[in-house]
Amino acid sequence: MSVLIEIQKQIAELQAQAQEIKAREFNEKLAMVKETMSTHGITIEHLQGKPAKVQKIKTKTPVPAKYAGPNGESWTGRGLTPHWLTALVDAGHAKEEYLINK
Repeated sequence: MSVLIEIQKQIAELQAQAQEIKAREFNEKLAMVKETMSTHGITIEHLQGKPAKVQKIKTKTPVPAKYAGPNGESWTGRGLTPHWLTALVDAGHAKEEYLINK
């Protein structure tokens, strides 16, 4: 066999070995990167330089009642007028009579 053919055969074998090593090392490094990202909460957006999305938690503060009815009803003064207040106004009472802080 010629020396050239022998060298080409060795080159092919070494290239195959190199591909195997590269694939194995790639998978090891990829697993390490994924673990690090998971541990530290790193996202793809962080890597791409995009600002992180921060989820704002909305807390609703209850609105204090502005009107109080004779039977313990209450109304904040927002939205539609409740039936109990509408009935009292229809009966001749003033809405202001039921204000909590006059």
